[in-house]
Amino acid sequence: MRNTGIKQVGIRLNGQEAYITVWAPFAERVTCMIEGADGELSLEKGEYGYWHARTSRLRAGDRYLLSIDENYFPDPASRSQPDGVHGSSEVADLQFYWEDHSYQPPYLKDYIIYELHVGTFTPTHDFDGVIQHLSYLKALGITAIEIMPVAQFPGERNWGYDGVYPFAVQNSYGGARGLQKLVNAAHKEGIAVILDVVYNHFGPEGNYISNFGPYFTERYQTPWGAAVNYDDALCHGIRDFVLENVLMWFRDFHIDALRIDAVHAIKDMGAPHILQEIRSETDQWMRVNGSRHYLIAECDLNDRRFLDPVEKNGMGMDAQWADEFHHALRVAAGERRKGYYSDFQGVSHLAKAYENAYVYDGIYSDFRKKFFGTNTDSLAAEQFIVFSQNHDHIGNRINGERSSALYEPEMLRLMALAVMCSPYVPLIFMGEEWATAKPFQYFVSHSDDDLIAAVCSGRKSEFKAMFGEGDVPDPQAAHTFEEAVLNWDEKDEEPYSGMLKYYKELIAFRKTNLKVAGRTDLKAEYNDKKEVILLHLAHRQGSLMCVMNFSSSPQELVTGDKQVWGKIWDTQAIKWGGQQPASEEFSGRLFIPPASGLVYRRSSSTHDILSNDNSSN
Repeated sequence: MRNTGIKQVGIRLNGQEAYITVWAPFAERVTCMIEGADGELSLEKGEYGYWHARTSRLRAGDRYLLSIDENYFPDPASRSQPDGVHGSSEVADLQFYWEDHSYQPPYLKDYIIYELHVGTFTPTHDFDGVIQHLSYLKALGITAIEIMPVAQFPGERNWGYDGVYPFAVQNSYGGARGLQKLVNAAHKEGIAVILDVVYNHFGPEGNYISNFGPYFTERYQTPWGAAVNYDDALCHGIRDFVLENVLMWFRDFHIDALRIDAVHAIKDMGAPHILQEIRSETDQWMRVNGSRHYLIAECDLNDRRFLDPVEKNGMGMDAQWADEFHHALRVAAGERRKGYYSDFQGVSHLAKAYENAYVYDGIYSDFRKKFFGTNTDSLAAEQFIVFSQNHDHIGNRINGERSSALYEPEMLRLMALAVMCSPYVPLIFMGEEWATAKPFQYFVSHSDDDLIAAVCSGRKSEFKAMFGEGDVPDPQAAHTFEEAVLNWDEKDEEPYSGMLKYYKELIAFRKTNLKVAGRTDLKAEYNDKKEVILLHLAHRQGSLMCVMNFSSSPQELVTGDKQVWGKIWDTQAIKWGGQQPASEEFSGRLFIPPASGLVYRRSSSTHDILSNDNSSN
């Protein structure tokens, strides 16, 4: 980190005193106006555009505004916005009685991730609602929850990517104290907490940060307008801001991992890159505190540099979401090849994703009209996170349809197996485990009519390219949000309860049978005509064979191997509601029911079982 001497922006309490730090490099005068107090507190100008004050006049719960040359605004580094994005900031005491001293976080390779949106996870729309279901998640087999962004956003209904106060936890969710209670409770259950953070843009409403300094630059343009200023003049202000935000989540909230949104949209040609500095600060924090934290990137560039270590001039991220596994899986399951699915070919690309993670690893992409991607040689399996659905790919559909609205139960069970038998880190999206009927559409609660109209128009334009003309649900309407709230009564009713039982046993099955040591312990073959994939898995209990038939017809697998293979998993088992379970064992010839996945075991290894003229390398 640059030697500015600045680590903590905003207001921090220390006993009876408060320290105030504001970055406003162009200001002539900066003051703090405390509601209900006489006079304003003047800040002194220091180096690099920072202003400081030390005072005993501020207490936890006090409301305040910052004045920049007689213009009053909420604090960009506010820890609390009790009246929303346009209201006064509040002094927050982040001291908390933690009870997780004996907590041992799981290693990334052991993560079973459950992504959730706090506002729609339960009818209470808050952190307390999540706490009430932690024991359920533990029983399901989840080892880490991933929370969609909680930085203060406009209103009470939002995916979270419109946040404008990165340090303030959404007031309607329960604020900072509510999040601390959730993390503390999750750690008691042995569950890690991943927090989704957004450093590539700020939301449009309540965004007063530009009044303080050059937090943005016109050097680059993004889908959200001017880019965050990571490499232009006076960029140290936003860089310090972001680095302190990262450390706050680890220090004050005991967050185990950060999922950094859309790192491909971070425009930074400087040295070091802001992600490299985030890596460095995180490593320093871990060395000093003996803790373990992970940095997970969302990135659509298929660029291994984001995962390579900083010593090799990489960005040093621990892992990334692997969207191409999802795309190939969905096309194999029958998704129309439209939009970003148009580049994918089903089982052949899914087989490649099993071995390489990236499908486009330097080959030509018709969708992008260019050669695209890099190899993933030597990168570990746990550096990739895979899924059959997540908030983006559900919300990117016009009506927010989940897989349960698009596929029959047989295919849902097969896709779940496809994720769990990969060597990568699996993620499921809330409610997926019981195939909820609830959609998950995009929703907002802005207060500006012009902004609302722009959001609605933008969503319609996005959908046109992929789905054509059609009625797009109103993101601003309350019922769009209400339809997305999970119905927890579903999981106890058929057919939902049957799917929940399947997921619970499948997760346990992965932990005991499917968890391979690494990417080199998996070999994939495929047959395009039969729409079949066969995975060879080296396992401590012997060689495993996972056979997946994505077609609507039964298929035959003929091998020259005369040894007996015994079945240990069948997505078409009667207990799951299946109609055509496969043979309990086979030798040389296997009939695979339609839309089904099978796992067989034998004690010695096998190779080239699938009779096919286009098997993957």
